[in-house]
Amino acid sequence: MKRIAVFPGSFDPFTIGHESVIRRALPMFDEIIIMIGYNSNKRTYYPLSKRKDWIKLVFKDEPKIKVGKYEGLTVDYCRKVHAQYILRGLRTAADFEYERAIGQINKKMYEDIETVFLLTLPEHTAISSTIVRDILRHRGDASQFLPACFNIEDFYEEPEES
Repeated sequence: MKRIAVFPGSFDPFTIGHESVIRRALPMFDEIIIMIGYNSNKRTYYPLSKRKDWIKLVFKDEPKIKVGKYEGLTVDYCRKVHAQYILRGLRTAADFEYERAIGQINKKMYEDIETVFLLTLPEHTAISSTIVRDILRHRGDASQFLPACFNIEDFYEEPEES
């Protein structure tokens, strides 16, 4: 059976922390689907189409990576794509507590799913999409926090509604 993992998030924007977790997880899975989800608690800054294109650019040479979008429960998406794993990156103890609770509820809702946690690299612990987005919103140089293949000027364009 193919080992399929879903890496869910809003990725607004996708950072080097996200990229690192995914690249380090690649040997563990046959396929990783980066699932751009809609989170009703978050107002996005960059349109979904741009976020999807940016992520595809990062992994353009990696056949084990797919990028999808979904509105609804992550476990329902996992069922739909026959994923057995949800991949999550952990930066802090607070992340662990939050993700542990979600992972346990997901397991209750879909017993065939396992949540796999990877710790971020120490140098990425402080990097969050929220902080990077704020830097970009104020036209600061966030290039050190974004994948190397990104053109920083693309992030300064006035975002459209998603």
